Amino acid sequence: MKATKSKLVNQITETDSAKLKELFVDGLKDIYWAEKHLAKALTKMSKSATSEELKAAFEKHTTETEEHAARLEEIFGLVGEKAQAKKCAAMEGLIEEGEEIISSTDKGTMVRDCGLIMAAQKVEHYEIASYGTLRNIARTLGYSEVADMLQITLDQEGETDHKLTELAETYVNEEASAE
Repeated sequence: MKATKSKLVNQITETDSAKLKELFVDGLKDIYWAEKHLAKALTKMSKSATSEELKAAFEKHTTETEEHAARLEEIFGLVGEKAQAKKCAAMEGLIEEGEEIISSTDKGTMVRDCGLIMAAQKVEHYEIASYGTLRNIARTLGYSEVADMLQITLDQEGETDHKLTELAETYVNEEASAE
């Protein structure tokens, strides 16, 4: 006989809940490391961008990224854990890709900006996946306030992704194709 969703939720044991919380906290540590390192990378991306609008978008996201790290510190406290970072191999690789784009494209070109947008959107999609999953686990664990806080970050990541798409579609890709 199939169990309904509500019956499954009610069947979560304390052991299961402890294991899920451990996974949740591990995910928080991972994205915390990612946010801390991304702030530095975004500063470099901003300095490397050609378009003033892209520079401004990276600067805005740098500020938001610092806010995301501070929000994560608050979340750690709400779930009774110390804010601690765990190396995020995915973000490390994505940051390296961004650095490779900077080193392999010509300074002052829209081709570079196009590459920077591509690299930044890969980062955004990783963050969107991470925050969405963490928000869902927080809900399952009954951390409604934490889930709401994660949703705020998730919304900001989505807005940043949308802004990058808008810049690419409005003029960056077209100008890059003419270079």
